[in-house]
Amino acid sequence: MIKISKLIILTLVITLSFGVLASANIGSWGLSFPTPGEPPNGNESSDYLKKFDAYFVGDTNKKVIYLTFDGGYEAGYTDGMLDIMAKHKVPSAFFLTGNVIRDNPDLIKRMESEGHIVANHTMSHPNMTNITDINAFRAELEKSEEFYKTATGKDMPKYYRPPEGKYSEQNLQMAKDLGYKTMFWSLAYVDWNDNAQPSKDEAFSKLIPRIHNGAIILLHNTSKANSIILEDLILEYQKMGYEFRSLNDFK
Repeated sequence: MIKISKLIILTLVITLSFGVLASANIGSWGLSFPTPGEPPNGNESSDYLKKFDAYFVGDTNKKVIYLTFDGGYEAGYTDGMLDIMAKHKVPSAFFLTGNVIRDNPDLIKRMESEGHIVANHTMSHPNMTNITDINAFRAELEKSEEFYKTATGKDMPKYYRPPEGKYSEQNLQMAKDLGYKTMFWSLAYVDWNDNAQPSKDEAFSKLIPRIHNGAIILLHNTSKANSIILEDLILEYQKMGYEFRSLNDFK
């Protein structure tokens, strides 16, 4: 009886241990903001992410910020946003799915020609943590690369953002092995729900107090609210002394 009990206990310990190890390597990117105006805490540290050429915040000693957009479809607001950024000489990075790149070649060419980065948000926006085979992982990125090359005649910049921020340690390593930098974010707000778009006051209540040195800002170019607030947001950040930089200058 004692031997059986010890065997049961040992089995439970092994099972629980492997369960903890497995779950510790999988996550969905999240942030907490303990102090207004200061960089947030991510659910992984900068030092941990750096091992995989992955990042969520830049140099926290300089008033430099990086504007990025995610898009899984084109809602008709992007050209207007590009007009605003051209007016104020603000560079950005668009993390787009392959279908957006494929279906909007003129828009992609405009982004590239005006100095913006078009980056990889996968071909089909899957939960990448379900992909454990390197060939399947590569295919999600290479399909987007092919459409970018068709649109611009150039190789796609090697920046990757996992859909919905879902990642695993294995995914981070695979992206690095394929030459990609994985770019998370240090500031975002709920702007993606087409049926519940925030007001300017609601947006600014999140985006202004939480801005910080080295911020990687995530907005959705599919958001009508963002198309309305973008110019005022840029001007407010510049008034606060922040300089917009390209991810190509990321430090």
